[in-house]
Amino acid sequence: MTRFFLGITGASGHAYADALLRALVAAGHEVDVSVTESGCKVLRHELGIDAGTRGEKLGAALPGWIGADAAKSVRAHPCDAVEAPPSSGTALVGGAILCPCSMGTLARVSAGFSSNLVERAADVALKEGRQLVLVPRETPLSEIHLENLLRLARLGAVVLPAMPGFYHHPESVDDLVRHVVGKILDRLGVKNSVGARWEGLGSIEGDPGVERGAR
Repeated sequence: MTRFFLGITGASGHAYADALLRALVAAGHEVDVSVTESGCKVLRHELGIDAGTRGEKLGAALPGWIGADAAKSVRAHPCDAVEAPPSSGTALVGGAILCPCSMGTLARVSAGFSSNLVERAADVALKEGRQLVLVPRETPLSEIHLENLLRLARLGAVVLPAMPGFYHHPESVDDLVRHVVGKILDRLGVKNSVGARWEGLGSIEGDPGVERGAR
């Protein structure tokens, strides 16, 4: 069992955070989770989950969100809880994931400026040489965004944009979400079968040349 940190920011795409949190717990891992103030607004708008204004209600919302049993494996922290375990390098974690990652959070992390627990946890991952996976969800990207992404990639972070593929013939939005979440789990070294894997070109229902089993 490994503990991971999941930081949820104000970028759109909270369905990715939802699926990732559920997948990590289902794989037998523990998760520390924190939501930024902007993230709380988006979480309420996109998923209907009330985490308060700074994540202070997230812990109480978890059982209704992911189920009572799954919630036992998750520790929720308000975004201003700089005293929380994830803020220290001595708190051993398997990695930190910012999903989705807003451009504002990205800019502050790239500059080493920690204004909340989410940014501090990312900073800790970088300074301790641990995995930091950033899942930006923005388009189009400005030159500033691209420079910040390049800087963090050079510092060792994994830049994994929320860009689902279509070669696996998705039939629902959930299929697109799982495509990205599966890639995140792979980079974290978490065994999973969240999305279909590439098996080469083949025939599906007699249609030659169709790509199948892909992620």
